[in-house]
Amino acid sequence: MASSGVEEQEPTAVPPLLLFRLPPILLFRRVDAAFYAALRQRYRVLDFFASGDTLPAFLAAAAADPDPPRAAVVVGGGAVRVDAALLDAVPSLRFVFSTGAGVDHIDLHECARRGVAVANSGRVYSTDVADHAVALLIDVLRRVSAAQRFVRRGLWPVQGDYPLGNKLGSKRVGIIGLGNIGSLIAKRLEAFGCVIYYNSRRQKDSVPYKYFPNVHDLASESDVLVVACALNKDTQHIVNKDVLEALGKDGIIINIGRGANVDEPELVRALKEGRIAGAGLDVFENEPKVPAELLSMDNVVMTPHIAVFTSESRADLRDTTISNLEAFFSGKPLLTPVLPW
Repeated sequence: MASSGVEEQEPTAVPPLLLFRLPPILLFRRVDAAFYAALRQRYRVLDFFASGDTLPAFLAAAAADPDPPRAAVVVGGGAVRVDAALLDAVPSLRFVFSTGAGVDHIDLHECARRGVAVANSGRVYSTDVADHAVALLIDVLRRVSAAQRFVRRGLWPVQGDYPLGNKLGSKRVGIIGLGNIGSLIAKRLEAFGCVIYYNSRRQKDSVPYKYFPNVHDLASESDVLVVACALNKDTQHIVNKDVLEALGKDGIIINIGRGANVDEPELVRALKEGRIAGAGLDVFENEPKVPAELLSMDNVVMTPHIAVFTSESRADLRDTTISNLEAFFSGKPLLTPVLPW
């Protein structure tokens, strides 16, 4: 091959700043392979859990990057809280996406003060959580899980018929938090013939249900209390000893909100002492730790914070996450923005 007359040289390293680089994002959530691949096709993913670093070291490295990240994907209930300390550590951040509907792990006022936009999963999980809440309630009332254990232990031929459960129809159901999820729960329970009451931050003129301005009065008029509100300073332990007393010995608690919406020690005591009839719990105050006393109670149905998880919602969450990130990086309105309380 003829020489061009120019001596070939070994390629030299190109300074990183001259390389085309995908926008970097911080990832504070373990995601499945398809979700991870979709993120990596579009972004340079700085993965906290894959890094093996402590949080301070990880944030320091991200902040020192020649192209520091402007966006972060976080998960509720995890080890990372988006607060002043995190925003100080990575001052380049201008957008935070929470992969859950709850944003109690994000200081919304601090983000707003610094011009950091926030979005969440929006309505991705709403139908799944509403379905799960109804499933928990039916299970508690009809003793489905407890009856299954009765059959599996071989007790049916020995002890005879299982004790009677209770019907769902005609129950007075008080819903704490009539947002997207609470409204869907109400719609489902209406179809079963339940009477719906609610408490929310404000009365809603668009619904026919009776409004109660405080949770104590709601509980006193309800057979079932469904916790479907966000967790914030106003709703921490919104279900306390007095509310449980008002609900009464035939009452049932369903919690698909946040564990800390309910005073858990008081709930355990009320169940042990027969001051309420049962509970269906998908969330707990100190997850994944569950009070040991609950484990042996047949009138308590528990799931490991899975109300949001279906194969369909996983795919929808992936799409919603990426759509919000793309909107942020292209300067367009976010799809599911969250405003300060």
